[in-house]
Amino acid sequence: MLANFLIGLREGLEAALIVSILVAYLVKSERRSDLRYIWTGVGIAVGISLVFGAVLTYGPKGLTFEAQELIGGTLSIVAVAFVTWMILWMATAAKGLSRTLRGSLDEATRPWSLVVVALLAVGREGLETALFIWAATQAAARDTGATLQPLLGALLGIVVAIVLGYLMYRGALRINLSVFFTWTGAFLILVAAGVLAYGIHDLQEARFLPGLHTIAFDVSHVISLDSVVGSLLKGIFNFSPVTTVLEAIAWVSYVVVVGTLFVLRNRAAHRPAATPVPQGAAS
Repeated sequence: MLANFLIGLREGLEAALIVSILVAYLVKSERRSDLRYIWTGVGIAVGISLVFGAVLTYGPKGLTFEAQELIGGTLSIVAVAFVTWMILWMATAAKGLSRTLRGSLDEATRPWSLVVVALLAVGREGLETALFIWAATQAAARDTGATLQPLLGALLGIVVAIVLGYLMYRGALRINLSVFFTWTGAFLILVAAGVLAYGIHDLQEARFLPGLHTIAFDVSHVISLDSVVGSLLKGIFNFSPVTTVLEAIAWVSYVVVVGTLFVLRNRAAHRPAATPVPQGAAS
């Protein structure tokens, strides 16, 4: 539940920031009458995201077990790819996000184009959030079968994000977004690694990948998923007491490679710009 709460909070706050930037810019440029087009685009984006989540949840019903596992495993890996791209992109592009969105609004001179700007800006976040929450929920429910708590966690995170976004828009709250996205990005790397391992396990159960019975470690007699520690590890990191060798390799490789890229991009983004040398000073 905690993992999905933080996923909903992080992804929801990104979408809330995008909406607040679009709304604030139109209000400051005395284009309040165009706000309806922004809200139309936001509404369509939310609707498409909800439909996408429903298709993910109910679409594979009625298929064979292997087919469901194959679809589930593939979509989990696709979700990890999208989230990885988002984490690395936000590490460097967050500073220029507001300028990019304002430029898009300046170029949008027709009502439908404003709808498209809001639809694309929010829709990308919505589809990405729906896919990752679905994958994280499937992974969390692999051993327990319980999906209500993970979904409630995601919903709470999104609600908190909307409230925070509104307070920031009204100027009642200031958040160091650089620190927020850095820490939540690092946390999401660990969550995504668990979802990736879950996807690998699904593909092994579908007999698409080998090694389902080649176990790296089995600590089920030490850490039970019914215990507090087991529940926390499962809920936050999708920890599985019985892990195959391929799952373990995927988890470690992902954390090492993506974690290193994340650190390098953050350092580059926060490196002070070089001070220009005045003409004649070098002579």
